[in-house]
Amino acid sequence: MDASMNNSKEIREAKEEIKPWIRRVGRVGFMAKGTVYFFIGILTIMAVLGLGGKKTGTNGMFRSLASIRFGEILLWAIGTGLIGYILWIFIKVFKDPENYGNDIKGVITRTGYLVGGIIYSGLAYNAFKIAISVGTGSGNTEQTMSARLLSQPLGQWIVGLVGVIIIGYGVYEFYQGASCSFMKKFHISDMDKKKQMIAKNAGRFGLSARGIVLVLIGFFFVQTALSSNPNEAKGLDGALSELSQQPHGQWLLAVAAVGLILYGIYQMVRGRYTRMNFGKNE
Repeated sequence: MDASMNNSKEIREAKEEIKPWIRRVGRVGFMAKGTVYFFIGILTIMAVLGLGGKKTGTNGMFRSLASIRFGEILLWAIGTGLIGYILWIFIKVFKDPENYGNDIKGVITRTGYLVGGIIYSGLAYNAFKIAISVGTGSGNTEQTMSARLLSQPLGQWIVGLVGVIIIGYGVYEFYQGASCSFMKKFHISDMDKKKQMIAKNAGRFGLSARGIVLVLIGFFFVQTALSSNPNEAKGLDGALSELSQQPHGQWLLAVAAVGLILYGIYQMVRGRYTRMNFGKNE
């Protein structure tokens, strides 16, 4: 009984250490993440329709944005917003405000968030770099990360483990979308019926689509571990290209693009209404 009360007190105190302003920064981060996926989906749809877009990942999308009027400003805004999302990810890893715990399931979940935080840190860096010097970038974030990992002791095992974690998270996202369990993350009482419908439909299809894409990305990482070739590591752009090369590839690509657009919308709605269990006003 006393141990339970002490544990509850520790959790409460840990939450109170995190200021409410971080919650607001995190919400902006979700919206920035949603904006990234929304634009990638739009560019991919344009490519499928032959309207000048590209089957591209984040770096290509950043360069496309940089080429339009005021694009650099938009990139600075996206990069800054992503920092807020990264901050929230690392809070979930180290502060554990959602109480995943330290058992095997909790450690795997938090490790997955850590991998995501590292990848999104690379995306934010590329957004800032391209905004400063239009037309340049640091290459494929996943290839760069895998090349560095492969040069480390047990590098192949680490890259393989990263791939398995990404696959696992992709399966988890697909399950969330198919089961609509993600709706538990929202403050439903703050949403009217229309907003609930948008969140549910966008999340259902968007999470399922991104889950499939993540499984493909994780598969590429496992291939990298088996071949020791960092060029085998592919990010979002590689996964989309792989889809386009399958039978009926353009249709599959179009479905994936719509899914990414809806995933972006879901993240934007999540930024406004998601439960963020810290601060005095949750």
